[in-house]
Amino acid sequence: MASLKLTPLSALRTSTYHIPAHGHIPNTTLSPHPLLIYHGAFPSSPSLSASAIESHLTRVGVVAPKWRYTMYSQSHFHSTTHELLVVATGRARLFFGGDGNPDGVQLEVSKGDAMLLPAGVAHRLLEDLGGEGGNFEMVGSYPVGAKEWDMCYGDGRPGEDHGKVKERIQALSWFKRDPLYGSEGPALRI
Repeated sequence: MASLKLTPLSALRTSTYHIPAHGHIPNTTLSPHPLLIYHGAFPSSPSLSASAIESHLTRVGVVAPKWRYTMYSQSHFHSTTHELLVVATGRARLFFGGDGNPDGVQLEVSKGDAMLLPAGVAHRLLEDLGGEGGNFEMVGSYPVGAKEWDMCYGDGRPGEDHGKVKERIQALSWFKRDPLYGSEGPALRI
């Protein structure tokens, strides 16, 4: 399989969002790092597929691809690891920050976009914009050597101790290499 071409760093457009805590959802308040969006990190082309994205991420070696799926429609976050999501097909409207959060962020993402979520950032699917039946799919990846991801909802359910969630998030280290670009890249500058 041929290597995927990334958008050159000099032409890459990124967006960052610091999202305040909302209820028991920490969002970016426990991390100095914002939600990072890489717009069009992979230029859309016929060779852009979930398999090609997984091969690229494996070659860079910062994150390990773990799944292919859409995004859950219920707000959730992870306290044991950061997460990289890369859109392999389709487009969708997503919400970051937790339901009812007036400072939450609604974004439309499409094939080739990537999102780097610090642990604690709530996220959910609002709408698959792929038409009838939808076709929105992402590759979900986590730092190499990271603990298995957990599912937290910030709603006080049994087993979701707010203090322990906070401790786990604060104990995580940030990336020493960018998950898409390696030795250079936006994750190292935020």
